[in-house]
Amino acid sequence: MKASGIGLAALLGALLTAGAVAAPGKGPVTGFDMPRYVSLKTDRANVRRGPALEHRVDWEFLRRDMPLRVVAEHGSWRRVQDMDDVAGWVHSALLSGTRTVIVIADSLLRKDPDAASQPVARIEQGVILRLKACRPLWCLLDKDNHEGWMPKADIWGVDADEVFQ
Repeated sequence: MKASGIGLAALLGALLTAGAVAAPGKGPVTGFDMPRYVSLKTDRANVRRGPALEHRVDWEFLRRDMPLRVVAEHGSWRRVQDMDDVAGWVHSALLSGTRTVIVIADSLLRKDPDAASQPVARIEQGVILRLKACRPLWCLLDKDNHEGWMPKADIWGVDADEVFQ
Protein backbone atom coordinates (compact mmCIF):
# COMPACT_ATOMS: atom_id res chain seq x y z
CA MET A 1 0.00 0.00 0.00
CA LYS A 2 1.30 3.46 -0.92
CA ALA A 3 0.60 6.79 0.74
CA SER A 4 1.12 9.66 -1.73
CA GLY A 5 3.77 7.71 -3.60
CA ILE A 6 5.75 6.87 -0.47
CA GLY A 7 5.77 3.32 0.84
CA LEU A 8 4.06 2.95 4.21
CA ALA A 9 7.25 1.53 5.75
CA ALA A 10 9.29 4.47 4.42
CA LEU A 11 6.72 6.93 5.76
CA LEU A 12 6.76 5.33 9.20
CA GLY A 13 10.58 5.33 9.16
CA ALA A 14 10.62 9.02 8.28
CA LEU A 15 8.19 9.82 11.10
CA LEU A 16 10.28 7.88 13.60
CA THR A 17 13.46 9.64 12.47
CA ALA A 18 11.74 12.99 12.86
CA GLY A 19 10.60 11.99 16.35
CA ALA A 20 6.92 12.30 15.47
CA VAL A 21 6.09 8.74 16.54
CA ALA A 22 7.47 6.67 19.40
CA ALA A 23 7.76 3.03 18.51
CA PRO A 24 7.91 0.60 21.42
CA GLY A 25 11.11 -1.36 21.51
CA LYS A 26 14.72 -0.31 21.79
CA GLY A 27 16.25 3.07 21.05
CA PRO A 28 18.32 3.07 17.84
CA VAL A 29 21.21 4.94 19.51
CA THR A 30 21.33 3.65 23.10
CA GLY A 31 19.57 0.30 22.83
CA PHE A 32 17.55 1.29 25.93
CA ASP A 33 13.81 0.70 26.14
CA MET A 34 11.62 3.11 24.22
CA PRO A 35 9.74 4.98 25.38
CA ARG A 36 11.38 5.39 28.80
CA TYR A 37 11.57 7.88 31.65
CA VAL A 38 14.58 9.98 32.60
CA SER A 39 15.05 13.15 34.64
CA LEU A 40 16.56 16.56 33.98
CA LYS A 41 20.13 16.69 35.27
CA THR A 42 20.40 20.48 35.37
CA ASP A 43 18.41 23.51 36.51
CA ARG A 44 18.08 24.73 32.93
CA ALA A 45 17.80 22.98 29.56
CA ASN A 46 17.00 24.34 26.12
CA VAL A 47 14.25 22.47 24.29
CA ARG A 48 14.75 22.61 20.53
CA ARG A 49 12.59 21.99 17.51
CA GLY A 50 15.00 19.43 16.10
CA PRO A 51 17.99 17.31 17.13
CA ALA A 52 20.82 19.82 16.55
CA LEU A 53 22.12 23.13 17.86
CA GLU A 54 21.04 24.74 14.58
CA HIS A 55 17.38 24.17 15.46
CA ARG A 56 15.47 26.93 17.16
CA VAL A 57 15.02 26.88 20.95
CA ASP A 58 11.26 26.77 21.59
CA TRP A 59 11.42 26.98 25.39
CA GLU A 60 13.48 25.93 28.43
CA PHE A 61 12.97 23.39 31.16
CA LEU A 62 13.81 25.15 34.43
CA ARG A 63 13.52 22.44 37.06
CA ARG A 64 16.25 20.01 38.05
CA ASP A 65 15.08 16.38 38.50
CA MET A 66 11.91 16.94 36.46
CA PRO A 67 10.73 13.60 35.04
CA LEU A 68 10.65 13.39 31.26
CA ARG A 69 9.66 10.65 28.83
CA VAL A 70 12.12 9.85 26.01
CA VAL A 71 10.16 9.09 22.84
CA ALA A 72 12.89 9.30 20.18
CA GLU A 73 16.68 9.32 19.81
CA HIS A 74 18.91 10.91 17.18
CA GLY A 75 22.67 10.95 17.78
CA SER A 76 23.26 12.63 21.13
CA TRP A 77 19.77 14.16 21.17
CA ARG A 78 16.61 12.87 22.83
CA ARG A 79 13.06 13.87 22.02
CA VAL A 80 11.31 14.17 25.37
CA GLN A 81 7.77 14.79 26.56
CA ASP A 82 6.79 16.40 29.83
CA MET A 83 3.71 15.61 31.89
CA ASP A 84 1.62 17.91 29.66
CA ASP A 85 2.68 15.92 26.53
CA VAL A 86 4.68 18.91 25.27
CA ALA A 87 7.66 17.55 23.33
CA GLY A 88 10.99 18.79 22.04
CA TRP A 89 14.64 17.82 21.61
CA VAL A 90 17.15 18.02 24.49
CA HIS A 91 20.85 17.10 24.41
CA SER A 92 21.47 13.81 26.22
CA ALA A 93 24.17 15.40 28.43
CA LEU A 94 21.37 17.30 30.19
CA LEU A 95 19.46 14.13 31.10
CA SER A 96 19.95 11.58 33.85
CA GLY A 97 18.86 7.97 34.13
CA THR A 98 17.76 8.69 37.71
CA ARG A 99 14.04 8.03 37.95
CA THR A 100 11.83 10.70 39.43
CA VAL A 101 8.10 11.37 39.45
CA ILE A 102 5.97 14.46 39.90
CA VAL A 103 2.89 14.47 42.09
CA ILE A 104 -0.23 15.29 40.03
CA ALA A 105 -2.67 15.47 42.96
CA ASP A 106 -2.10 16.26 46.63
CA SER A 107 -1.41 12.92 48.27
CA LEU A 108 0.11 11.11 51.21
CA LEU A 109 3.25 9.03 51.42
CA ARG A 110 2.28 5.95 53.40
CA LYS A 111 4.34 3.49 55.40
CA ASP A 112 3.01 0.53 53.38
CA PRO A 113 1.34 0.22 49.93
CA ASP A 114 -2.16 0.33 51.38
CA ALA A 115 -4.65 3.21 51.64
CA ALA A 116 -5.24 2.32 55.30
CA SER A 117 -1.50 2.40 56.13
CA GLN A 118 -0.03 5.06 58.42
CA PRO A 119 0.84 8.36 56.64
CA VAL A 120 4.53 9.30 56.55
CA ALA A 121 4.22 12.73 54.91
CA ARG A 122 1.71 14.93 53.08
CA ILE A 123 2.95 15.73 49.56
CA GLU A 124 1.50 18.56 47.49
CA GLN A 125 0.83 18.60 43.77
CA GLY A 126 3.95 19.54 41.79
CA VAL A 127 6.50 18.07 44.20
CA ILE A 128 9.20 15.89 42.59
CA LEU A 129 10.21 12.68 44.36
CA ARG A 130 12.80 10.01 43.63
CA LEU A 131 11.33 6.72 42.39
CA LYS A 132 12.68 3.63 44.15
CA ALA A 133 10.30 0.75 43.31
CA CYS A 134 6.85 0.09 41.87
CA ARG A 135 4.18 -2.51 42.40
CA PRO A 136 1.07 -2.80 40.22
CA LEU A 137 -0.81 0.05 41.98
CA TRP A 138 1.76 1.71 44.27
CA CYS A 139 5.28 3.15 44.03
CA LEU A 140 7.94 3.55 46.72
CA LEU A 141 9.18 7.14 46.71
CA ASP A 142 11.68 9.27 48.59
CA LYS A 143 11.79 13.00 49.29
CA ASP A 144 14.33 14.50 51.68
CA ASN A 145 14.72 11.21 53.59
CA HIS A 146 10.94 10.73 53.86
CA GLU A 147 10.33 7.37 52.25
CA GLY A 148 6.90 5.94 51.60
CA TRP A 149 4.37 4.53 49.18
CA MET A 150 2.02 6.51 46.96
CA PRO A 151 -0.63 5.33 44.49
CA LYS A 152 0.50 5.40 40.85
CA ALA A 153 -2.67 7.33 40.05
CA ASP A 154 -1.26 10.31 42.00
CA ILE A 155 2.07 10.59 40.13
CA TRP A 156 3.49 11.08 36.63
CA GLY A 157 6.77 9.53 35.52
CA VAL A 158 5.99 5.82 35.61
CA ASP A 159 3.86 3.69 33.29
CA ALA A 160 0.65 2.18 34.67
CA ASP A 161 1.89 -1.37 34.01
CA GLU A 162 5.48 -0.78 35.21
CA VAL A 163 6.63 -3.00 38.08
CA PHE A 164 10.20 -3.18 39.46
CA GLN A 165 12.23 -3.43 42.68
